[in-house]
Amino acid sequence: MNKQVIPVFYAINDGYVPFLAVSLESLVAKISEQNFYEIRVLYTHLNEEHQKALKKYERKNLTIEFVDLNEKIERIANKLYTRDYFSMETYYRLFLPDLYPEMKKALYIDADTVLLDDIAKLYNIDLGTNLVGAIPDGAVQSIKEFQDYVELVVGLKDYHNYFNAGILLMNLEELRNYRFQVKFMYLLDTIKFRVAQDQDYLNRLCKGRVTIIGNEWNTMPGANPDKRSKNPKLIHFNLSNKPWHLDNVPYEEYFWDFAWQTDFYDEIRYIKDHYTEAQRQEDVETGIRLISLCAKEADCIGDDRK
Repeated sequence: MNKQVIPVFYAINDGYVPFLAVSLESLVAKISEQNFYEIRVLYTHLNEEHQKALKKYERKNLTIEFVDLNEKIERIANKLYTRDYFSMETYYRLFLPDLYPEMKKALYIDADTVLLDDIAKLYNIDLGTNLVGAIPDGAVQSIKEFQDYVELVVGLKDYHNYFNAGILLMNLEELRNYRFQVKFMYLLDTIKFRVAQDQDYLNRLCKGRVTIIGNEWNTMPGANPDKRSKNPKLIHFNLSNKPWHLDNVPYEEYFWDFAWQTDFYDEIRYIKDHYTEAQRQEDVETGIRLISLCAKEADCIGDDRK
């Protein structure tokens, strides 16, 4: 019997290799022999030594391929806005529909994640004709300034439907039919989202055609406790909630359980031990600035929601 193929994409640079190793360690621990997993790592800066280290996670039913996007990104790099802890890699997922015209469906996962269940279960969620399957963003569900921003500036009718783009089940066939990449490039030239960049573009373009998935598949430590899953299947250490930077991050035990099994444990511990108080304070101030930016952007737009 042919095994089901599960395509999974990550996007990283050399600096994020240790954390991708943790994510892969957790992913491999939960894979099923009934499936074949094709992992592809999108990059523009990833040296051969790091690629070789990550190749160690290949199994008889799991392959890892590295996809160089330098040529593609060079042509539009001047249009791709980033700030604070965001990197250029955050945009790479938006090119998947056209990069892989033969694929009908794929998963994208941020590298700051830990898997506690078989990723095939997420892949097999039926999207119908919706463009993506995704999980509501925990920070947006918890903070009033974010809620106003996504409704007034991004243009969603209801902030409850604003999703986090770190975990995406992508209906590549429907995205191509929708001419997603053409529309994304048009928006890049006409609108500059300064808060969540690619995530805002995705929410703007896909609204009305999103399958909302339970937060067990994107449990965020920074969300209010009542917005976190009690039985997480995937933990996403997004924003500044990094256990390799801070103490007492919710769910950090899962991260460290897998981190010590990798070849990068000592490097990760070094990063944690040498993360300064000034850097931690900058994380706090970055969060404050982000909320302030949301409030400022929303205040520049009339409000007819009532």
